[in-house]
Amino acid sequence: QVQLVESGGGLAQVGGSLRLSCAASAGTFSRFTMGWFRQAPGKEREFVAGISRSDLSLGPTTTKYADAVKGRFTISRDNAKNTAYLQMNSLKPEDTAVYYCSADSSSGLLQIFQTWSDYEYGGQGTQVTVSS
Repeated sequence: QVQLVESGGGLAQVGGSLRLSCAASAGTFSRFTMGWFRQAPGKEREFVAGISRSDLSLGPTTTKYADAVKGRFTISRDNAKNTAYLQMNSLKPEDTAVYYCSADSSSGLLQIFQTWSDYEYGGQGTQVTVSS
C-alpha cells in the first residue's frame, strides 16, 4: 500500500510563495503519475497540477495546470527522493484551501488525470492559507 504524505503548507502573505512536498512511502515512484488537488471550504475538490510518469517516456515528462494557477505554480518530481513538489508563487487569497497530492500507476505515457477519483492513491492534505 502506498502512502502519500504532504508537507509544506502554512500561512503566506498575498504575493508570497510556498513549496509543498508529497513523499511516497512505497512503490516505484517513477511509475506514478502525480497530481495536486485542492479543496476550499464549501467547494468541490479541484485539479491544480499534474506531472506524467517518467519511467516510459524517453524524453521530459509533461505537465498540466489548471487555468487559475498557470504561470504561478510549478509541479516537479524527484524520483530519487520519491517526492513530488508544488512550487506556488504569487499567491492569492483564492488559493486558500487544503491541498492534496495523488498518485496513479495505471496511466499511459504522458497521460495526466484531472479527476481525483481516477487516482489510485491520495494523501491526507495540507492546509494553505493566504492572507491579505
